[in-house]
Amino acid sequence: MTGTLDVMSDASKARRPGVIFDRDGVLNHDHGYVGQVERFEWVAGARRAIRRLNDAGVAVAIATNQSGVARGYYGLEDVARVHAAVRADLAAEGAWVDAIYMCPYLAEATVADFAHPDHPDRKPNPGMLLAALTDLNLDPLRTVMIGDNASDMEAARRAGIAGALFPGGDLERFLLSLPGPDLGLKT
Repeated sequence: MTGTLDVMSDASKARRPGVIFDRDGVLNHDHGYVGQVERFEWVAGARRAIRRLNDAGVAVAIATNQSGVARGYYGLEDVARVHAAVRADLAAEGAWVDAIYMCPYLAEATVADFAHPDHPDRKPNPGMLLAALTDLNLDPLRTVMIGDNASDMEAARRAGIAGALFPGGDLERFLLSLPGPDLGLKT
């Protein structure tokens, strides 16, 4: 029994801190259903915030509801192009995201393939956050969800992680002001 506990303890120590960002309204200005690359406009300090996290060894993920797919405003391939552009913009800054999670499902979808009464990944449900915790081996006590609305905060609560409501402005400054989990950013 002691050996099992030691193994679990060692595995727990190996877990990484993480930040899970909502996309629209946090990383980029929310112009309403941003499904085209040309409509994606970074929020001030967003790329620097991600680079700072990368440099500190903090895992970075994005968890975004994309109901525009379910509403027929744009397709999955459009979302993939936006996310490829996000990755390219970050790479130009020497930064990266470790994973991007996207939920296109919606109860009142007009595109039948994306109709679901309460998809477990659609925030405020915690599915995308729980996937990030598992996939990236994140420590829930050192992981925070940064979002811009109540559904993001509820998803964080349901996933058992801290939530921080981004009011807008410079994302890097906001990140550095967080009192929550120690992400190793304060010098």
